[in-house]
Amino acid sequence: MPSTMETHPKSLDGSEKSPESKDLITSNTASTLCISSRSESVWTNVPRSKWEIYHKPIVVVSVGGAIFLFGVVVTSLSCFIKTNKNVYKMCGPAFLSLGLMLLVCGFVWIPVIRKKQRQRQKSRFFQNIKSFFFNR
Repeated sequence: MPSTMETHPKSLDGSEKSPESKDLITSNTASTLCISSRSESVWTNVPRSKWEIYHKPIVVVSVGGAIFLFGVVVTSLSCFIKTNKNVYKMCGPAFLSLGLMLLVCGFVWIPVIRKKQRQRQKSRFFQNIKSFFFNR
C-alpha cells in the first residue's frame, strides 16, 4: 500500500540508522540553518550605514513617485488631447493608483525598519548584560 508519509526505521535502539540521520548527526545543521536563515549583518556587529538600511524603501518611494507623476501627466493628457482620449482615461488612473500604492508602501516601510533597528539594539544590549553576568 503506497503511502505519502515517511517510513521510520524499525529499530529504536540506534543500531540501524538511516543515511539521513547519519548526515544530520555529522553535519553542522544548526550553524548552516543560522547562516541560511539570517543575513550576515544580524550575526556580526558590523555597523551598517543609513543607505544600507534604508535603500530599499527609498527606491520604492522614488519609483512610486515617478509612476504617480507619470499617471498625473497621462491623466491630464486626456483633457487636452482629443485623439485616443479613452486610452489616456484608462491608463492614467491605473498609473496613479500604482504609483500611490508604491509611495504608501515605501513610506510605511521606513517606520517598520526603524522599529526593527530599535528592537535589535535592545536585544544586543540585553544579550551583553546577560553574557556579562552569566559568563563570569
